[in-house]
Amino acid sequence: MILNWNGVKLLEKFLPDVVKCSSGAAIYVADNASADDSVNFISTNFPSVQIIRNKTNGGFAKGYNDALKQIDAEYYVLLNSDVEVTENWIPPIIRLFKSDPAIAACQPKVKDYNDRNKFEYAGAAGGFIDKYGYAFCRGRIFDSYEQDDGQYDNAEELFWATGASLFIKADIYWKAGGLDEDFFAHMEEIDLCWRIKNLGYKIMYCPGSTIYHLGGATLSKSNSRKTFLNFRNNLILLFKNHSSRYFKVKMLIRFIMDGIAGLKFLFTGYFGDFFAVVMAHLSFYGSFGKTRKKRKRLRQSIKMYADFPVYGRSIVFDYFVKGKKKFTQLDPASFRE
Repeated sequence: MILNWNGVKLLEKFLPDVVKCSSGAAIYVADNASADDSVNFISTNFPSVQIIRNKTNGGFAKGYNDALKQIDAEYYVLLNSDVEVTENWIPPIIRLFKSDPAIAACQPKVKDYNDRNKFEYAGAAGGFIDKYGYAFCRGRIFDSYEQDDGQYDNAEELFWATGASLFIKADIYWKAGGLDEDFFAHMEEIDLCWRIKNLGYKIMYCPGSTIYHLGGATLSKSNSRKTFLNFRNNLILLFKNHSSRYFKVKMLIRFIMDGIAGLKFLFTGYFGDFFAVVMAHLSFYGSFGKTRKKRKRLRQSIKMYADFPVYGRSIVFDYFVKGKKKFTQLDPASFRE
């Protein structure tokens, strides 16, 4: 399923390959109340593509939840509208699912649409978090992107799979509660994957499937709105899903580290991002009671708190202080808490 909002230009560019390369799959476009010609373009040029019209633009999370409720399938594929798929991108992932019933979600290799031998920001070769909840990927740590030289051509268990192309079992999607609609956009897939892992399931990376992601089609990386969502949502997912072990200490350290990041934005002239960090924290504090209730509710169904593969060090310290810019430079023995 592709979620669309005023993205007719992206549909013109990327939908033809989705139709061409997805034989045997039912293709849906969920439209978030677009004001452009998106719906007419699809119905006129791709009559085989089924259109679900959401009444409002509820963002990434609500848009998918509303639309997926209307689909009866074994697997869902949440695919960004700015993704170029390739031949044979679906079968390797389905085979991986069938190899282990504990696998609940999976992602392909995500490469840069404009620099096609580089890994892309949103997912790369699979997602991880460090002990303080900071997200990074094999092939991409912060703003350092690796060339794809086959170094990550092994199937690997992940902590989170990218929302740019998220394959997930439909029953487990709903068992875990779907995407958290309070996120609106950004990091909601990490939150969902964390909940899935706390239920005892696996998240996997499949190197036999490749997509190319344009990225920044809705909000560019430099947009302060994106900074706000990333900082706020990261705090929410950490608060909701982390075990009680060292929880208060880690939250305190996160507040301090986010403060340092905000000051760095301020002193380097990124005033919009500085205010975005401040507003992200104010928004998090304002929703504290609601998030605390979610945490309590989730604890009732948790089978085990996921501690693998969590990077048991600070990725911020290792990257900015120790200069570890590549995933292969991280100590494999540190991927436990």
